[in-house]
Amino acid sequence: MPKILYKSVEEIELIRKSSLLVSKTLAEVAKVIGPGITTAKLNELAETYIRDNNGVPAFLNYNGFPYSLCISLNDQVVHGFPGKYELREGDIVSVDCGVVLDKFYGDSAYTFEIGEIDSETKKLLEVTRECLKLGVSKAVVGMRLGDIGYAVQEHAEKHGYGVVKELVGHGVGFKLHEKPEVPNYGKRGSGTKLEEGMVLAIEPMINMKRAGVKFWNDGWTVSTVDGLPSAHYEHTVAVKKGQPDILSTFDYIEEVLKQKN
Repeated sequence: MPKILYKSVEEIELIRKSSLLVSKTLAEVAKVIGPGITTAKLNELAETYIRDNNGVPAFLNYNGFPYSLCISLNDQVVHGFPGKYELREGDIVSVDCGVVLDKFYGDSAYTFEIGEIDSETKKLLEVTRECLKLGVSKAVVGMRLGDIGYAVQEHAEKHGYGVVKELVGHGVGFKLHEKPEVPNYGKRGSGTKLEEGMVLAIEPMINMKRAGVKFWNDGWTVSTVDGLPSAHYEHTVAVKKGQPDILSTFDYIEEVLKQKN
């Protein structure tokens, strides 16, 4: 069984640098995302930015994945392929990015609104963001993995949403995916105890109605079974005493979006 890989204070600082490059890359995407741009263009822009900043796209060729970003549209949950599709008013787009910088990995995702979206979908995005915040708040020494999952699940289901169970968060840092798995559901007080030195990618994937998903023949893309929208947000977080240390940030993205509006 693979074991949990604990990180030193110095290693966590290097993971922070990688995670902040991910955050800045997503902000570069935010600058140009909008109606009419292709998802392939977003992927190309992100890869260029990562390499210009001495990083390597962590997703590119990971287990054969052929792109630098996962770009998932509307009812796609995660792992969507960038391509010729031109974004349209009313779409939502989950952009997931990973970076290797100085041999350390960062990972983060953000769901963007394209133009005006309907109020039901807007609510889904808001609640998914809240789920992330609640899950992250439990990433402190002495809590357990089940506490993170419970916090996400309880909040999502309270609003009538479905929590994806087939896909989970994960440890991150030395590799893109490490132990432990971090489900978005669970029982309080259950699972692995959280300790100093753990670094987790916490990533709620929340569906508008049914929790079920289907896996596409491309071997990657995952979408909702009912064709309704899904939202996805992710932070890389170091477990600390008292309060979590969030290594990625949405501040850069939100600054850009504020200026655009």
